[in-house]
Amino acid sequence: MLGRRFISFLRRTPSASGKVVGEEGKAKTWGRRIVSGTLICLTGGVALSALDDLSIYHSCSSKALERASKNKPIIDAIGEPIVRGPWYNASLAVAHQRQSVSCTFPVSGPQGTGIFQLKAVRNGEDKWSSFLRASDWEILIMEALVHVPGNEEKQQTFRIKVSDDLPPPASNACTDCIPLEPSGNVDKK
Repeated sequence: MLGRRFISFLRRTPSASGKVVGEEGKAKTWGRRIVSGTLICLTGGVALSALDDLSIYHSCSSKALERASKNKPIIDAIGEPIVRGPWYNASLAVAHQRQSVSCTFPVSGPQGTGIFQLKAVRNGEDKWSSFLRASDWEILIMEALVHVPGNEEKQQTFRIKVSDDLPPPASNACTDCIPLEPSGNVDKK
């Protein structure tokens, strides 16, 4: 109610002639349209950025949960199934033009709770169309801070490095290399 009165007060313009009122009204109308359009674009940009961050969080945390479900120390500590905590308790830092991410999020299982911390990089190209589809992330470092409540003993908190359990990446021999002559000069063909 108070808002309507305020808006009607702003619409009133005291003036002597109708022509002056008409020209001022058109200028105000265009000004309002420009301001409204700018606010809508700004709000849309913020919303799209938030959706992109939520998509990054979902894909990275899904990959981390997949990796954790294969890790015996984590399964022994908090049990299965491992459930991701709420997104609003997570922390996400995106860097290097959205090519790397640092993420922290809560998890829980039947035997305890924990916090997963990871650093990951994006695989593939970063085009504007990648905004619309899920990206593939490679987890570089991942560790879990696991809290296991005990009945008889003290409550225990463990730090488990998940990255240590992974086999080293396979190395591929270079097939496109140019062989060197014994003197160190490049063999030109």
